[in-house]
Amino acid sequence: MELSNILELIHAVSDSNLTQFQMQDGNLNISMSTEKTILQQTAVNADVAAFETQHQPAGEKTACLTGQVMSRPFKEPSAHQENPADSSQSIASGNIVKSPLVGTYYAASSPDSEPFVKVGDKVGKGQVLGIVEAMKLMNEIESEFDGTVKEILVENEQMVEFGQPMFVIE
Repeated sequence: MELSNILELIHAVSDSNLTQFQMQDGNLNISMSTEKTILQQTAVNADVAAFETQHQPAGEKTACLTGQVMSRPFKEPSAHQENPADSSQSIASGNIVKSPLVGTYYAASSPDSEPFVKVGDKVGKGQVLGIVEAMKLMNEIESEFDGTVKEILVENEQMVEFGQPMFVIE
């Protein structure tokens, strides 16, 4: 298996809701586990960098998943950080449900179906609010709160980023 395929696999697993992944391809065994915290992500990046160092011709610099040279300390990418001025103006007060991954948001299970929720609907903890498609996998976005949908911050078929506010539950 080529290094680019391994890196693509690591990105796919990292972007999904999987907490554990194992794969065997000939004499290559890959095992990944995470709790989706920054500390765990740092460990995954360090493991990838160590793998690249062991399986790369001498004299080439090694970069981890964030694109940084291995000799630099891990720094969380800032591409997904929100601008505080924008978020305070556009998001009403209440409990915010954020996107757990990057993908395409769908308000309903199919184009012909009714949306999972509308503004004003009462929702319970664990109720499906929408779907985010990532790499042909449909991930249900569940409410983390009991309450009423005060605002839906994303449009159907809109691209969403990791951590992007999607719903306001009051």
